Order: sequence, then structure tokens, then C-alpha cells
Amino acid sequence: MADLAAADAARGYRLAQHVTRAAGRTYYLASRLLPAAGRRGVFALYAYARMADDVVDEPGTPAVQSARLDVLEAGLSAALAGAAPPAVDPDTADVLAALADTVHRFGIPTDTFAAFGRSMRMDLPGDPSFRNRYASFEELAEYTYGSAAVIGLQLLPILGADVGDEATAAGAALLGEAFQLTNFLRDVGEDAARDRIYLPADHLAAFGVDEQALMADAARRRAGEPLRHAVAHLIAVNRDQYRRTSAAIDALPRRTRPAISAAARSYSAILTEIERLDHDVFARRAVVPRRRRLGHATLALSGRPITRW
Repeated sequence: MADLAAADAARGYRLAQHVTRAAGRTYYLASRLLPAAGRRGVFALYAYARMADDVVDEPGTPAVQSARLDVLEAGLSAALAGAAPPAVDPDTADVLAALADTVHRFGIPTDTFAAFGRSMRMDLPGDPSFRNRYASFEELAEYTYGSAAVIGLQLLPILGADVGDEATAAGAALLGEAFQLTNFLRDVGEDAARDRIYLPADHLAAFGVDEQALMADAARRRAGEPLRHAVAHLIAVNRDQYRRTSAAIDALPRRTRPAISAAARSYSAILTEIERLDHDVFARRAVVPRRRRLGHATLALSGRPITRW
């Protein structure tokens, strides 16, 4: 039975690697800079997050989506307890086995997965915690803690960081939130199509953008001048988040620091791509070319600190 569990986990790691390579190009490239065990752990964490995100985003009624999320979370609980995940397909079961192996191997706090699940349910219409508009960054933080900050905390033991150091933990959580805000800025159009607005209403309103104006821009696939100014402002906020993570990145062990440095360089470069589009978040999806991401990996391996975000 132990051999079977090990074989299932090994297959799960391979499946998770495939998911990460296909859907998380920046994370995949950065993970290649990690030692093998840590690399596999990143794959497992990413694949689970992607599966949960797909449940929420793919077509279906809220009741069906909620039930599928229940099954996924129950499967993870079973895998963590050493039991066969019930009611999931073989591929999912194997990925969950790999994730359980990662959690036990590195001592990742299991309560972080509960926080992640709560944020996923905030995207489900009909759930008591559902929200698709946020008045302020303070409101948004409830969502981004579970959707992004905890992922930074999950990575700390994989990176060999001092998980008891409060400054490092705070930096890891903030980096996760910085990545998430970059996603929100890049994906305004995709989110609007799902009737979601993750950009804080008070920051948009400061530039004369309300919900109706944003949705009108989305409908014509062109950002008006007020929204462009708001996006420029939020890019500045986002860059400040990245700047405040620099000390935590520098505090990571030398062997694993390049992976996070490369990911941070590449993800923050999405902001530059949005600027090159004159802040028109509806023009096309801002993507950092592979050659630039490879350059970021080279810089990270050289040990050069990030001096400009």
C-alpha cells in the first residue's frame, strides 16, 4: 500500500508539473531554479490552486461549482490523512497525493488551505461569503489573504526560509498579494466578463471611474482616459508592494533566492507591459516575452539585487 501511495504521488508530481508548465509559465520557469524537491513542491501547490480556480471559473451553476469545490477539499483532507481521496478522478487523486506528500515533507501549515478555500468561495454566487465588488483595499485584503498571501506563506518552508521570522513571513505574504494585484490589473477585461471587479472602488472613484464607466469601457474593449489614469495609479501602488518585499527576498537562503527573485522580476514586468499599452487593459492581455523571463532568471542567478521595480 505504501508503494502504491508513493507511485500515485510520483505520478501526481508529473501531472502537476504539466499543469504548471501549461498554465503558469512564470512560476514554471522560476521553479526550475529550485532544488528538485522544492521544485516538485511548487508544482503540487500550483496544480491544486489551478484546480480550485478552474472549479470556480469554469461554466456551471453556483450549486454545482460549490459541490465540486467541496469534493476537492474533502479529497485534500483525505490525502493529508493518508486515505484515498473519495469521489475524485484518478488524475486529481494523484495530484492530491503529491500535494499531501509536499505538505508533510516540508511541514506546510494545513490551515492555509482552509483560508485559500474561503477565498475561492468568495467568487461563488450564492455562497454566504460571495463578493464580486470591493469598496477598498481593506475589503479586498480579506480575499487576497486566502487567494494569494497564504501561497507565499506555503512556499516559505519549501524555500528553506525561517518561517518563524515575522518580517520574512510578512514579506512572503505581501509578495503573494503583489502578484495578485498584478493579475487583477492584467485581467480587468476577463474579470469584467465574469461580472467581477477586483480593483478597489475608492481608488477608481478618485479618477472618476465608477462601475458603469468600467463596464462600458469593457464592452467597447477600450479603456477611457479616466480608467487609464486609475490603472497608472494602481500600478504605482503595486510597484510599492513589490519594493516592500525586497528585504524578505534578500533574506531567503542563497540556494532558493534566485527562484523567487526571478518570479518577482517577471511578474512585476507585466506592469511595464501594461504601460506599453498606454494603460489600456482591454487592448490585449499583457504578457512578458519568454526571452525577457529568461533574462530575469539569469539576473536572479547572478545574485544581483532588484534595484528597480
